[in-house]
Amino acid sequence: MTNSSDTGSEKPLLHLVFGGRVTDPQGLDFENLDKVEVVGIFPSYREAEKAWRGVSQANVDDAMKKYVIVHLHRLLEPTLK
Repeated sequence: MTNSSDTGSEKPLLHLVFGGRVTDPQGLDFENLDKVEVVGIFPSYREAEKAWRGVSQANVDDAMKKYVIVHLHRLLEPTLK
């Protein structure tokens, strides 16, 4: 998936990467919200995915740890894709 921010032609589309230990590896219920790790906010999906891959691969041996990418731009401006 690419977007205009990957080419620099328009304003950045913000993406949040975060994660932590979940109660079930098939779900998104985090064990302790106080321990959720915010990896960062990124100006493109490509950069967010790179950060997500890095942190996910660093925790590959812990099946109960999950990281996700949230399209913040879709929450802030629902008309944007």
